[in-house]
Amino acid sequence: MPLLYSIGKVTVGNAMILGWRPQVDGLEHIPTTGGAIFAGNHLSVADELFLGAVVPRHIAFWAKAEYFTGKGIGGLFTRTLMHGLGAIKVERAGGRAALTAFDGAIPVLKGGDMVAVYPEGTRSPDGRLYRGRTGVARLAVGAGVPIIPVGMLGTDEVQPIGQPYPKLGKGRGKVVVRFGKPIETIGRTDDRTSLRALTDEVMAEIQKLTGQEYVPRYAPPRQQQS
Repeated sequence: MPLLYSIGKVTVGNAMILGWRPQVDGLEHIPTTGGAIFAGNHLSVADELFLGAVVPRHIAFWAKAEYFTGKGIGGLFTRTLMHGLGAIKVERAGGRAALTAFDGAIPVLKGGDMVAVYPEGTRSPDGRLYRGRTGVARLAVGAGVPIIPVGMLGTDEVQPIGQPYPKLGKGRGKVVVRFGKPIETIGRTDDRTSLRALTDEVMAEIQKLTGQEYVPRYAPPRQQQS
């Protein structure tokens, strides 16, 4: 586990656990070794904080490319932080540039690390579970690693859309984190139909964990959300 990530678990991670005391179910489904992908619903920015806090292993989270290319002292700080946390660079330009994030994640997974993906592609605007995008299936099949479904509940109360930081004190919300059984991908094909079927299977397992109403269409982009 990278040093800065270890420090973050001791500081921020323990603060999240002590401050909100999340209910955690299914930790036994997390493998102790080997690569795997966490695929979860996405209600809040706080999802990643709670996931990183309760998972005992290192998770390589995604970070926008600008954090890796900043100039000056501030840029040096963020670059050092991203590398120290073991983050994966994401290009937001779309097309081939965006696919470099997946290219960068495959060796991480094959090397035995873990990655978190939110198949909805954006935070849910209304608490419902939206159709998943097939990138999570493509990545898992390409790396030959299992997908672990994750269900988050209550994080949208802790940090609603538009809230810059988690709520503290009274009324901060109750958080539940549930892990499902790993979905194996060895032997799965990467044609469009198979990837769609695998993604739908993952979303169905997430729904079982959360009990959310399922919406069979993609969530609206963030700029279209109220």
